[in-house]
Amino acid sequence: MIGQETVAGFLDRLAPGQATPGGGAAAALQAAQAAALLSKSANFTTGPRFAGQEAAARRLAQQARDLIPQALALADDDEQAFDRVATAYKLPKESDTEHKARSGAVQDALREAVRPPKKLIFLTKTLLGLGEELAGFANPDVRSDIAAAMEATRAAAAGALATLAADRSDTTDGGIADTLQGPASNAAEIIEACGKLSERLRMQIRETHN
Repeated sequence: MIGQETVAGFLDRLAPGQATPGGGAAAALQAAQAAALLSKSANFTTGPRFAGQEAAARRLAQQARDLIPQALALADDDEQAFDRVATAYKLPKESDTEHKARSGAVQDALREAVRPPKKLIFLTKTLLGLGEELAGFANPDVRSDIAAAMEATRAAAAGALATLAADRSDTTDGGIADTLQGPASNAAEIIEACGKLSERLRMQIRETHN
């Protein structure tokens, strides 16, 4: 399981020329890092200095922390799903019967492969919401961490969107393609909103130090 690997171990598996893990799993890890950064930032917004915000900060810290295992599970799901796609593509296709069986197996695998990135996009929407709320009252010292969390969230959403685009190009099932339009649109909105929040936080940091 990816969540039980070291960072170096995962990267050693990611780097070689093999089908899995791939971009979808890497995107899910970006979401896990974003969740951890948000939890950290919320935990730094506690204590006497932030007594008025402490209850909200602790709630956000726990909500963000709870997303970490969910993101790691999606990384595993994506790796397993794409492994099934890669296996299907390796099936023989010499005869008409084999070709038909292979095509059916590929499409069946793609139906499952689109699920992890779709779920990841939903998770990044939750991360964005937590970031937006936290940015409204967070300890100014952690603005850079929240901005980094939003950049990681943006990368996760973009990675999920790229994965969906690849799956859509490979599928011949119009029904599958239709189900990807909504998540793809949501991902584009999340990417834009994360960028705007990150920029706003960077501007606040610059203004503080001028």
